[in-house]
Amino acid sequence: MIKPDHILEINNLSIGLPKRADRKYAVENANIKVRRGEVLCVVGESGSGKSVMTSAILNDIAPGLSFLDGEVLFKGEDILKFNNRKLNELRGSRISMIYQEPMAALNPSIRIGKQVEEVFKLHRPEVSEEERKKETIKLFKQMKLPSPERIYLSYPHQVSGGQCQRIVIAMALACKPDILIADEPTTALDVTTQAEILNLINDLKEIYDNATIFITHDFGVVADIADRVAVMCQGKIIEQGSKAEVLLKPQEPYTKLLVDAMPLLETKRDPNEVSIDDQVVEVCALNKVYRTGPQTVNALIDANFSLQRGETLGVVGESGSGKSTLAKTIIRLIEPTSGSVIINNKDFLSLTKEQLVSARKDIQMIFQDPFGSLNPCQTVGYMITRGLLLQGTPSNKAWSKAKELLGQVGLGEASMKRKPISFSGGQRQRIGIARALSMQPDVVVADESVSALDLSVQKQVLRLMDELQNKYQMAMIFITHDLRVAAQISDYIAVMEKGAIVEYGTARSIFEAPEHEYTKKLIDAAPGRTWSPPRLDPEEALKITKELEALGN
Repeated sequence: MIKPDHILEINNLSIGLPKRADRKYAVENANIKVRRGEVLCVVGESGSGKSVMTSAILNDIAPGLSFLDGEVLFKGEDILKFNNRKLNELRGSRISMIYQEPMAALNPSIRIGKQVEEVFKLHRPEVSEEERKKETIKLFKQMKLPSPERIYLSYPHQVSGGQCQRIVIAMALACKPDILIADEPTTALDVTTQAEILNLINDLKEIYDNATIFITHDFGVVADIADRVAVMCQGKIIEQGSKAEVLLKPQEPYTKLLVDAMPLLETKRDPNEVSIDDQVVEVCALNKVYRTGPQTVNALIDANFSLQRGETLGVVGESGSGKSTLAKTIIRLIEPTSGSVIINNKDFLSLTKEQLVSARKDIQMIFQDPFGSLNPCQTVGYMITRGLLLQGTPSNKAWSKAKELLGQVGLGEASMKRKPISFSGGQRQRIGIARALSMQPDVVVADESVSALDLSVQKQVLRLMDELQNKYQMAMIFITHDLRVAAQISDYIAVMEKGAIVEYGTARSIFEAPEHEYTKKLIDAAPGRTWSPPRLDPEEALKITKELEALGN
């Protein structure tokens, strides 16, 4: 029988993958115990089995997967043996799920209040229509949503992403479940909104005395929210313990690597060391105004900065702050309303379309999504050589350059003939970097180029970009909502709010002595900022990485 203090036990759980997969198990012999009033963080990289294991708690694994062994005990009963009627009573009532993408979890054509009320209709049919509305608005107040009555009548597109996530949490808590499963619920959110959601989840365990299973790949989030931690690798739980044990004294090499990859708010560069007194970018009074009838929106307001060769400007801020608008106007994917962009002493904004085709080789972009930014029908060799060939480079030299670049980003010559589907997310981003560097640009604009990557892969890519920048001495504009990432790679920081750069300075001055209240708010919200986990020697980290890659193969 289950122990009184354990509300959930997973015992010897194994879930099989389809025969064509590269390994036999999605989850192999997993064992976990969860208590009331605690947050258990399940940590691991993409493909480690986190989401598959937790979906088994609801007996709802994806098609193609199969239960091979084990049990999932909820209050002493094996959920894997429940019939459909008992499962429907359990799901959303006693065990609830918060999904990663809040906008996808809500129906865009139904008012928010009615969607939350549907949970009461399904699981508490005795509650009257009037009481359902009262309970829903009460939940919105508990979620600290502004104007609960207005949100009750709103559609999902009429509220922010952070508010949508609070609404999804309200739906999950409507029936006061015993277990709350949160699957990467803050990954797509701004750092300040993420901090609010993490604080809310911590508060809720006190109010409801429930157990929370929180799935994440970010040890910064673990540092802020976890009571206990389970680390997964290739379907196996390789380490479990308290937050302090796992974060400060990790035992397994893989855990050490993950902890080592946790980015901290520590600056690593000084612009005085990298500057070679050769200005390559100057942005002056750059503005972008959108006009819709009588209304105007100032998406970018008087942006000013300059960069020398070899320097990096980190542009940080929340969604809608103007970061991507700044990037797109600089490279003229969006035409600015006014201002100037000088690249290599040329006025980039005055160029004709024909001149722009030639000039764009000097400024290249690395995009956010390593999956969506590569054509799935083209080979890697074709994608990297295409720009060179269009600029008139002879075919043999273009292919030779592509091979050289792939070697520099850690991919061999064999990659030339393969298509994007053959590569992992981190490898695809390396291909995107190689493609951008093929034109030998003087300026690289990286728009959230590591936000979609696991932390260990993110660290590798950031180190790679740093090495390549030193080699080619290009200036870089690095756009991110994660201040921890900006701290690792930037010489200067521009903090953006509502289209304007509200604070600008060296990375060291911004992080050590911020002046603007908005900057202070962003820094305070950075996950795990008060933790200092042990760091691996770079050679030791490389050794562990190679050993794990060999085991994976």
